[in-house]
Amino acid sequence: MNSLTSSQAIVLTLTMLIWSYLALVRRPFHFNVGKLDCSMTDSQPRRVHVVSLGCPKNRVDTELMMGRLLQGGFTPTPDADQADVLLVNTCAFIDSSKQESVDAILDMAEVKDRNPDARLVVAGCLSQRHAPELRESMPEVDFFIGTGEYQKLSELLELPPAVALATPAAAGLKKRRPAFIADHLYPRYVPPASFSTYLKIAEGCSQSCSFCIIPRLRGIQRSRTVDDIVDEARRLVEQGALELNLVAQDLTHYGEDLRDPDLLAKLVRQLGTVDGLRWVRLMYAYPHNFSDSLIDAIAQTDNCLPYLDMPLQHASDAVLEKMNRRTSRLEMETLLDKLRRRVDGLVLRTTLLVGHPGEREQDFDELYDFVQQQRFHRVGCFAYSQEQGTVSARMPEQLPTAVKRARKSRIMQLQQAISAEHLEQMVGQRYEVLVEGLSEESDLLLQGRYYGQAPEIDGVIYINDAPDNIGRGQLRTVEISEAHDYDLVGHVIA
Repeated sequence: MNSLTSSQAIVLTLTMLIWSYLALVRRPFHFNVGKLDCSMTDSQPRRVHVVSLGCPKNRVDTELMMGRLLQGGFTPTPDADQADVLLVNTCAFIDSSKQESVDAILDMAEVKDRNPDARLVVAGCLSQRHAPELRESMPEVDFFIGTGEYQKLSELLELPPAVALATPAAAGLKKRRPAFIADHLYPRYVPPASFSTYLKIAEGCSQSCSFCIIPRLRGIQRSRTVDDIVDEARRLVEQGALELNLVAQDLTHYGEDLRDPDLLAKLVRQLGTVDGLRWVRLMYAYPHNFSDSLIDAIAQTDNCLPYLDMPLQHASDAVLEKMNRRTSRLEMETLLDKLRRRVDGLVLRTTLLVGHPGEREQDFDELYDFVQQQRFHRVGCFAYSQEQGTVSARMPEQLPTAVKRARKSRIMQLQQAISAEHLEQMVGQRYEVLVEGLSEESDLLLQGRYYGQAPEIDGVIYINDAPDNIGRGQLRTVEISEAHDYDLVGHVIA
């Protein structure tokens, strides 16, 4: 299907998606609630099981929903069959994320079949975008809460189901762009022993990239104040966090809506004064609006890591113009060169998008050449997904799926070799490593990350021959002894 022009077509697409997945064997995606002591006067505390999908920004939303629910008397449970409320926080950024979200909803619907008294709530971006259509195919869902309504979840659950469902928020009928943003006073449940966590500094996006649906899902950008963010940072550190990963839909435009384009630089410097905060990492830092004062703040603030996640998307000026990215290859190259000269030891990660409508072979060749020249430490690459409601979805010259997949594969093969070279150069070097606990590969190994590895996306360092006194949440000096495709192996020196 090359284009969709009506809500009926969306209904058909989602209905086909849902019923085609009913026959599949699916794996649930569970939010790790950890262990929590909730002393309650009620002899039968209400229990909530949460499935959280999507990006780190969505995870923060899940933790905020959990915080409000715990405040309202709920207790988390990892066992869905024991839950009174089944909460799925969804993603709808591209087709694969929508499919994953539908998967998780259907998994929880099966749980509700076994426990009809449980209430099934679907929150997040899929609800924001498609709640009325999904309701037709998924009547077992009690509530659909959009991205701007999750603060109302606790009070809705206090109402009888029929009464709650009659409200526009619970029915998923509030289609205006979201405006809510939580501050540091809003309760947030961060799982115990979270030595690394995410700190959302803004919500929404005011950019107009032609391929992206995010402004419609999340609303325009709303920035939190520096004082509010620093207050939350202090509380997270008091709870045990050593690393805070700053996230937003567009980090480098933080503060523009508050009429202070240098606010991110000021925030970085203020976070440098938080006692006990060892690592601050910048994620989703877009190239336009990257000021000299921000570069100085990164370079001069002791706990701000020399690491940048900077989604560039493409390097062909023709494609960048079609994407409405408001930058050029030359401007990006100039910025990258400046960053490397002024920030010692800088590790760069980027995200690329191949197969955008109108991307010619010569455009892809320009991107391939750009990746070869820039030699990023890490690259994430996506094949373009035709998202209805975007400008790009209506463009001519939509590329075949096979072409998009082939181009993605070529970029990733190139980057795998480049990343391997970077890792090989680290053998024999020593780095401060945040120990995260036992390895997922073997109980005989510990694993951790050095500053150039963001959580979950950049690989890990496996630690062998670890001394008995090493534990989770420690920062230890590790010497690298082996390099593999994406991960490293080392041993503790101090």
